[in-house]
Amino acid sequence: MAFNHLPAGVHDALVPLSVTPVTHSVPMAKNHRSDRPLAEPGSRPVPGTILHRLAAGPNRSARITHTEHLPPRAGRHADWPDRIRPEVVDAVRAAGVERPWVHQARAVEHALDGDSVVVATGTASGKSLAYLVPVLSALLDGAGPLAPRDGRGAAADPGAGARRAGGRGATALYLAPTKALAADQHRAVRDLAEPLGTPVRAAVYDGDTPFEEREWIRQYATYVLTNPDMLHRGILPSHPRWSSFLKSLEYVVIDECHTYRGVFGSHVAQVLRRLRRLCARYGSSPVFLLASATAAEPAVAARRLTGVPVVEVADDASPRGELVFALWEPPLTELRGEKGAPVRRTATAEAADLLTDLTVQGLRSITFVRSRRGAELTSVIAQERLAEVDRSLARRVAAYRGGYLPEERRALEGALHSGELLGLAATNALELGVDISGLDAVVIAGYPGTRASLWQQAGRAGRSGEGALAVLVARDDPLDTFLVHHPEALFDQPVESTVLDPDNPYVLAPHLCAAAAELPLTEEDLPLFGPACEKVIPQLEAARLLRRRTRAWHWTRRERAADLTDIRGEGGRPVQVVEAGTGRLLGTVDAGAAHTTVHEGAVHLHQGRTYLVRSLDLEDSVALVEQATPSYSTVARDTTAISVLETGTEIPWGDGRLCYGSVEVTNQVVSFLRRRLITGEVLGETKLDLPPRTLRTRAVWWTVTEDQLDAARIGPEILGGALHAAEHASIGLLPLFATCDRWDIGGVSVPLHPDTLLPTVFVYDGHPGGAGFAERAFHTARDWLAATREAIASCECEAGCPSCIQSPKCGNGNDPLHKRGAVRLLTVLLRGAEGDGGSDGGPSVAD
Repeated sequence: MAFNHLPAGVHDALVPLSVTPVTHSVPMAKNHRSDRPLAEPGSRPVPGTILHRLAAGPNRSARITHTEHLPPRAGRHADWPDRIRPEVVDAVRAAGVERPWVHQARAVEHALDGDSVVVATGTASGKSLAYLVPVLSALLDGAGPLAPRDGRGAAADPGAGARRAGGRGATALYLAPTKALAADQHRAVRDLAEPLGTPVRAAVYDGDTPFEEREWIRQYATYVLTNPDMLHRGILPSHPRWSSFLKSLEYVVIDECHTYRGVFGSHVAQVLRRLRRLCARYGSSPVFLLASATAAEPAVAARRLTGVPVVEVADDASPRGELVFALWEPPLTELRGEKGAPVRRTATAEAADLLTDLTVQGLRSITFVRSRRGAELTSVIAQERLAEVDRSLARRVAAYRGGYLPEERRALEGALHSGELLGLAATNALELGVDISGLDAVVIAGYPGTRASLWQQAGRAGRSGEGALAVLVARDDPLDTFLVHHPEALFDQPVESTVLDPDNPYVLAPHLCAAAAELPLTEEDLPLFGPACEKVIPQLEAARLLRRRTRAWHWTRRERAADLTDIRGEGGRPVQVVEAGTGRLLGTVDAGAAHTTVHEGAVHLHQGRTYLVRSLDLEDSVALVEQATPSYSTVARDTTAISVLETGTEIPWGDGRLCYGSVEVTNQVVSFLRRRLITGEVLGETKLDLPPRTLRTRAVWWTVTEDQLDAARIGPEILGGALHAAEHASIGLLPLFATCDRWDIGGVSVPLHPDTLLPTVFVYDGHPGGAGFAERAFHTARDWLAATREAIASCECEAGCPSCIQSPKCGNGNDPLHKRGAVRLLTVLLRGAEGDGGSDGGPSVAD
């Protein structure tokens, strides 16, 4: 029997008070029920005071397990390089920046020298200005004298003053991972470039851009802001219509480049290679300017992403206000979960309380939540609690997540900028560099998966150099519990390296097809796309996707080659969520998450309203829903089988083996649980009839022998439970060692696997061809599994709980699990790992 844990779309046990939206308001009550008054206008309490107020409630102070104080830091100035156009320097000064920080000036110098550069500094350190200044200067240099403008701000003669072949000036391309960030940067460049005239014609080109505007952008825009998806599907396949833009392309800006990791990052790397190939065809060789959160080896990651040498600027010279960072563990409740395990209050409910308190105090804050459903519920809970204080306050909190319609996103962004909203419950769609300055606090409901994302989210507050508060609220899972009790793992460790694998054949193949459709692919092109081309090209020929004629390979099909792949690795077109009674489109759900989130009978939330899924049509990618007020939430469950296709690398760990290679995973969603709101009590399980899905990917796995089982005192009766518990906990801890989210990976444990003929635990990448996470796990296995053992052993529960070995997505209902057996098993396994260059003095099996 296999015990497995699959990539999850939603992990929180979501516990709202109710799901009735607040849609009315009355004037503010003078006798609101709060012991903390609203903040006076213009007053900003210091972070320590804010935290003290949050901890003042009943039994709240005990929830703070650690408080880290990061002292303020003074800034270091430099001068703008002489080669920057004086008009640009004047525009920057008019915007309030008299002199640059040292790291900004260094980055500009590299850009002017023609060196691709990555600026990897902290949040609010002025990375945007570091790339905007050389870009704006280049646009002025390439355009000649300023051209007149008409009453709408457009060029009276868009080609006037152009000095480039093709009738337009120098151009630049900006890539953002999200539409929200591109829209925010468009506002910023439009305001900054206002005095510079028509040579700077900035425009957003994405899926929301009206078709009537697109032709103007292709012909006349000099600074195009878009995203990798639009570059992949819209710009590169239509490159003849973009020829004058590509011919004059001087800079490519890649903002928040640390987000391009895993499968998504690997796809973006190949899209950028296609861009470089077409630029060379049109005679340009753009310089890449990358902005990243603080990251390990940013130049190495940037070179792997772009394929060109990149200079690193990582010495942050900007000032920083005081940051108070609190680790917050929700309390245990009187409830009992599966197998009688103790249950903690959910991070969602706890974060909603904090969001409520911050809003009552009149403070501006964002609460980051891991899932879309969690963001909706956090907002609903906070709105209801605020309505109890003052109904007008309920309107000042909202949810922000992916899947909203464009007009909904724009309205929320505008309300946040204007101050109409005080609090926002958001997914990581707002984690990135959107300008939301002036926030007093950030609440993070659950560890976001990487230290880089944690600091990125925490940095959203105090962006004007003022003090700020960040609170990490732990979810009831092994990693979060480990971190709030081991603060050194957060505050004393460097951020992670970015993991991506452009040579993944599942990633490379569709991009070779897309490249051949754009321009016939020659032998001279292949080094650009990497060494794996030698194996992939013959496979594409055999599949009759490419055909060689004379010296080049050609795309053979009538359909668009760019449609072969979704670069975000989401596996097909999104599922539309449609209201059955009206036909109204509510939003979309990623295809890969549809089986677990919009199956028949699932509870779906959208902007605070609750719907039940009536049907899921996988063929047409439509989920029909109807509004309802169920007293429960739903959680899907699935099962998995795994087979080894190839063992690439293996090393001995005592008598056992640690292996890395290729596997085939078959997954099927089989049922869903209904959990009572508030208590989380399981009301029942409903079977589902959904088709299985097969995945070929990469995995790390380890085996143990009968002698090792004897040494760990593990008999047949507890073997399955010990392996299963170790698998759950190791999946939970892996994000600490690889830049992955928990739902990027899956696992299977088998008491006797037919391929290894031994007890085996597998952890695999949840993406076709792998994403680099299992490989990272293989290389850090000793530290990773040691942390796993520590997390299980140090948990205060008796027989296992969600904080150590239980998983909310376990297809086997968290049965069997054996906590003490898992500790003894990992102890013996790690003792064998010491022979693999490990440290002396491993743990004792008696622990």
